[in-house]
Amino acid sequence: MTNSEGVTISEMTDADARALLQRNHIGRLAFSLHDRVDIEPLSYVCEGEWIFMRTSEGRKAKILRHHPWVAFQVDEIHSRVNWQSVVVHGRVQSLSDDSSMPERQLRERAIAVLQLIDPAATSPSDAFPHRNHVLRLHIDEVTARCATFTTNQADE
Repeated sequence: MTNSEGVTISEMTDADARALLQRNHIGRLAFSLHDRVDIEPLSYVCEGEWIFMRTSEGRKAKILRHHPWVAFQVDEIHSRVNWQSVVVHGRVQSLSDDSSMPERQLRERAIAVLQLIDPAATSPSDAFPHRNHVLRLHIDEVTARCATFTTNQADE
């Protein structure tokens, strides 16, 4: 009898990728300006075709207003041979509270979704009151891969 071991890397189904997005709440947002690419961790909630996030008003928010095309990655890593990774490509939209009624309603809905993981979000007891810039990312494209360790036993 012989043993063969190895790591198999395969594509995940769309359903498995979206399930991973829904059960996690920390991801990394990659964005670019000119010849510089940045990537930053953000808490998020995935609902339907949207990913909702909050951040501080600053450099990232200013860049995203003018360069909204981003990548967003979420991983579940159990070991170097057992992991899953999902990458979303899409366009980020800023939802300000001082804009037209439809956008204000979108912002209120986004905050309600974000409160699913942080009930104090945007309330007086918010642990991160400076994160008042609300974003939503439309899921235009999803790619997902996983690694699994396999042991095959064969008769000789």
